[in-house]
Amino acid sequence: MQESASTARVLNLAGTLRKAAADPASLKPPFFNHPLLNRCIILKHRVRPGEAEAFHAIKQNATKILLPIDPNDLKLGAHYFFMGQRDFDEVTANVFGNALEHGKHDRQILELIDALPSLDPFLLREHLRRNGFEPARAYFNISDADLERMHTYVEEEITPLVAMSFKAELGSKAQAAKLVNKILSSNAPDDLGPLRGVLMLDEREFLDGIFAWRGFLYYKWVLESLHRRTAAVTAAIELIQPRGPRDPECTAYIGPARNRICLAVQNTLASIGQMLSVYDRAYQGLTQNGDPAGFRDFLLTAPAMFTNLGEQLGAVQHIVSYWTHRFPSGRPAIASAQELMDFLIDFEDSLSFIDGQAASDPAPVFDVSPAA
Repeated sequence: MQESASTARVLNLAGTLRKAAADPASLKPPFFNHPLLNRCIILKHRVRPGEAEAFHAIKQNATKILLPIDPNDLKLGAHYFFMGQRDFDEVTANVFGNALEHGKHDRQILELIDALPSLDPFLLREHLRRNGFEPARAYFNISDADLERMHTYVEEEITPLVAMSFKAELGSKAQAAKLVNKILSSNAPDDLGPLRGVLMLDEREFLDGIFAWRGFLYYKWVLESLHRRTAAVTAAIELIQPRGPRDPECTAYIGPARNRICLAVQNTLASIGQMLSVYDRAYQGLTQNGDPAGFRDFLLTAPAMFTNLGEQLGAVQHIVSYWTHRFPSGRPAIASAQELMDFLIDFEDSLSFIDGQAASDPAPVFDVSPAA
């Protein structure tokens, strides 16, 4: 986690702090007010059987905050807590004083992070901005090139809406660029007031719907670029063989696990495609048939779908990101039997929502030392 590129499941503030050591000004304003939180690692974490009792209600996924004992050496372990755990206020007060009391800056940010289905840097940044928080851009691993590609993709996507609105193709490109800026702006509810009137939504419905629409557009863009990489990774997973000695447990697990993971990835992508098709049909009804009712229904239901969509896409992103970091292109894929088994267990665990069956006895992300 310390060295790999960010994934949709990991926000590595400890790594960001280390990389910015030569330029501390790049991390102003800071992500959190409390310095200990600014060196944490935040995970979108699949709740394992032994962790379920930490919560009042059954949870499949939780936001886990890791506090490394040494941010430069994760092998030393970390203390951790979950958002929403039973004794959250007591545990955090012992470590952070009143910094995580209700209504405090850092508590609000953690609650906003907890509300998101994944930690995609683009969506995380927009979600925080929408709610009045703007940490330094260095905390979000978004390149200018990616932002430009995202903008271009959304512009092409909403050009039919602009053409319909202006009843002509002439000038629609310039109008599309203007509308894209409004959709991606934190002021979207104000800028798109006329659209809210047409769709007959109240302010909160429109606010939530526009953010989810922005998320659907982002996920469509991510999925388009992810398909090719996913195919290459699943092909590599099917072929990889462990090097060196292996015990019977590893041998019995690895072969069937590779097949299960590849099938689960295919099923996940199919499920993602089905959810995105709901948006496509609603949008086509609006732009091709002039029917706003379907798109209004989409905006009302999109926030609920957004969480499921983000979790599924985040699981696939995690697998692709981790695999391509661990086995860079052009180099042989070499791993011991135990290492291969460890990260295949993690992959199965992240995909286990597909069939509702968690991997048995999954390995932790890394050893977590008990509180002193």
